[in-house]
Amino acid sequence: MSNDSVLIHNAQIVDGSGSPWRYGDVVLVGERIAAVAPPGAIPVENCAEVVDASGHVVCPGFVDILSHSILSLMVDGRSLSKISQGVTTEVMGEDWTPAPFGGRLSVEAKSGASHLPIHQFSQLLDPVWAERMLTWRRLRDWLEALTEQGVSPNVGAFLGGGSLRKYAMGMEMRPPTADELATMLRVTAEAMEDGAFGVSFALIYPPSSYANTDEIVAIAKAFRPYHGIYITHLRSEADAFLEGLEEALMIGRQADVPVEIYHLKAAGVRNWHKLASAMERITEARYQGIDVTADMYTYTAAGTGLTSVLPPWAAAGDRLYENLKDPVMRAKIKEATVRPSGDWEAMADLVGPHGVMPVGFLQEENQQYVGKRLSQIAAEMGLDWPDAAMNLLASEGQRISAFYFAMSEENLRRQLQQPWITISTDAGGMDPNWARDAGPYHPRAYGTYSRVLGKYVREEKVIPLEDAVRKMSSALCDRLGLRDRGQLREGFYADVVIFDPKTIRDRATFSDSHQLSVGVRDVWVNGIRVFEDGAHTDATPGQIVTGPGRRSY
Repeated sequence: MSNDSVLIHNAQIVDGSGSPWRYGDVVLVGERIAAVAPPGAIPVENCAEVVDASGHVVCPGFVDILSHSILSLMVDGRSLSKISQGVTTEVMGEDWTPAPFGGRLSVEAKSGASHLPIHQFSQLLDPVWAERMLTWRRLRDWLEALTEQGVSPNVGAFLGGGSLRKYAMGMEMRPPTADELATMLRVTAEAMEDGAFGVSFALIYPPSSYANTDEIVAIAKAFRPYHGIYITHLRSEADAFLEGLEEALMIGRQADVPVEIYHLKAAGVRNWHKLASAMERITEARYQGIDVTADMYTYTAAGTGLTSVLPPWAAAGDRLYENLKDPVMRAKIKEATVRPSGDWEAMADLVGPHGVMPVGFLQEENQQYVGKRLSQIAAEMGLDWPDAAMNLLASEGQRISAFYFAMSEENLRRQLQQPWITISTDAGGMDPNWARDAGPYHPRAYGTYSRVLGKYVREEKVIPLEDAVRKMSSALCDRLGLRDRGQLREGFYADVVIFDPKTIRDRATFSDSHQLSVGVRDVWVNGIRVFEDGAHTDATPGQIVTGPGRRSY
C-alpha cells in the first residue's frame, strides 16, 4: 500500500448497491477506493492510517440532487449542515443558476437591477461574488469559481430554466419569439457542453410558470443529444397535481428525454388522496417505457417564498413590489388571492393562513413575526391575511422564506417505499454559527438524510437500511450518469461515510432549525477527510461533477 493509504476496518459495509450489508474492510488510496475486502484480508501494517469502524456502518457518500447551496457555498464552502449528514455531492440549479450571465440579464444589470436574488443569505455574501457573477458567461464559470475558492462537497448543476428564460426574454409573460427561442436553445446547448445534467423548470414560479409545454419540449429536444434530463417542479403539486404529472410525462415522451420529478408530493389535505394515483401513474409510465423517476424530502411542510400565496401574473414584467404598492393592482391581486382561478398554485388556499409560517425576514421591524402563522400575524396587524401578506412583501422587497404545512406523514412513508424514489434536501448547506444570524430555515437543510436513517429506518422500519443508502447514493449517481461514484467499489472515487446506526438522527425542528444532526462520525470526499470524529476538518477537496454531454476544449 502507498503512504497515503487509509484502511477502514471492522466495518458493517453497506455498499450502496442495495445488496445486503456485510462485514469487511475498505481501503482508500489517493482519491479512489483501492479495495473492498473481507474482514482482516488487508494487513494493518501495510496501511499508513488505520480507522476502526467497529459498531459503525461504512457506506458511500450521499448525493443531493436538489441542493440550494448556490449562495451558501459562496458564503462558506464547507457546507457543514450537509457534510455532517454524510452528503458528499451537491447538484444545484432548481430553476435558478447564477450563470450564464448575458442577454437580457446584462440589459437589466445596466439598468441597475441585480442578477443576485434577494435572499436571506445574500446579506452574508462577500460583495466580490456579486461582481464576479457578471463575468460568468458560461455555466462552468460558476462551478469553477466555487472549486477555485474551495468547497468540501463535489458540485454540479442543472441549468436553471427560469434563468434561461430571463436570459432570453426577461420576465415577459408570453411565448418567446423565434429569436428568443433560438437564444434559449443555444444557451442550453452551451450549458450541456459545460457539463449540465439537463435543464430544470420550477413551473409554479415566474418566469418558468409563463412557459408553455411546447416551449419546454423544444428546450428538452435541444439537450437530448447531450443525454440530458428534464427535471421539474411540477406545474401543480395540489389541485392540478395529476394534470401537472401528465404534462411532465408528455414532455419526456415528446422530447424523448428522461424525466425527474423534484420533491414529489400531494399538497393540501384535499389532495392527499391523489398521491396513490400519482404513484400508480408513474409506475404505469415506467412499464410503458417512459424513463421517469422522482425524489423527495421527509418533512410534512414545504418551504418556499411567501410570494407563493399570490398569483404569478402579479410578478409579470418584474413589477411585483411596485404592484403591491399600487392600490388598483393590489386590489386585483387580493381578489385573485382570495378567489384563486385554479390555473396557479394558490398555496394559502391549500393550507389556510394558519398553515403558512413566514420566517425569512430581513427588516428589523418584521422580526416580531418570525415563527408566527400568517393568520396570527394578520390578527396582530388588524388586517385580512392577504393584506398582511402583501404588506410584509412590500416592506421586505423580497420573497420572504416561509413554511407551508401541506403534506401527510402517511404519504411520506408510502413514497419512501417506491423503488424509483430517491432522497433530496431542497435546501442549502450552512453552519449554525453564521446561518442563525440570517433567521430560521427549513430543518431539511440539517436533517434530511439523518432523519431517513434514524426515524424511517431504525425507529419505524419503513425501509431497510440497504435501500435507504441506495436511495441516497448509487440510485442518484445512476440517474445522473456518474458511473464512478455512489458505491463502495474498487476504482470508484473515495466519497465515504462512517455513521453510527444506533445514534444517527436529526435534531433540527421548524421552531429551532439551526441544529446539526448527530451520528455521522467521519466523511471523506475524493479521499480527503472532511469530517472527523464529528467535526469538520476545514478541508475543501470538492470537484466538479458533470453530465455525459460535457465537452473538453
